[in-house]
Amino acid sequence: MDTGGIIPDIIDTKPGAIAKITYGGGVTVELGKELTPTQVKDQPEVTWEAEEGALYTLLMVDPDAPSRQEPTYREVLHWLIINVPGNKVANGQVVAEYIGSGPPEGTGLHRYVFLVFKQSEKITTDKFISKTAREGRLSIKTRDYIAKFKLGNPIAGNYYQAQYDDYVPILKAQLK
Repeated sequence: MDTGGIIPDIIDTKPGAIAKITYGGGVTVELGKELTPTQVKDQPEVTWEAEEGALYTLLMVDPDAPSRQEPTYREVLHWLIINVPGNKVANGQVVAEYIGSGPPEGTGLHRYVFLVFKQSEKITTDKFISKTAREGRLSIKTRDYIAKFKLGNPIAGNYYQAQYDDYVPILKAQLK
């Protein structure tokens, strides 16, 4: 993750393990590999080595909006789930519903970063961002979430890169 610039762009410490991320059709995320917005349009399955009885936070961000050269919206929140028991993502509390990659045409490759944090305690929030909402997704900071929720260093992570394809206008049309 350090070769991809994720350290220091988003976090300060390399995750201890690789999170396994699988999209429909058997498409898997491999560190830095390029995938298309069409391949990642639907919510993936994410697993990691989880401790029995522990709670986790799963976060996905794009630090390269609107482009890697000028990341003025760094970071865009693509997915946030808290209070995940073990690695049972479906049983966690969704704060921001999953939205796939939507890099603007001509902006090159964007990094899409998944981070998993072990929580020290249950997190309480009533915040919810639907998959059709733009509000609350732009210019967030992973470091702010780490501080606010007392998350510490990520225990697992992974990322892929994507650039514009024909699915992007369909995704953008769904966002308000």
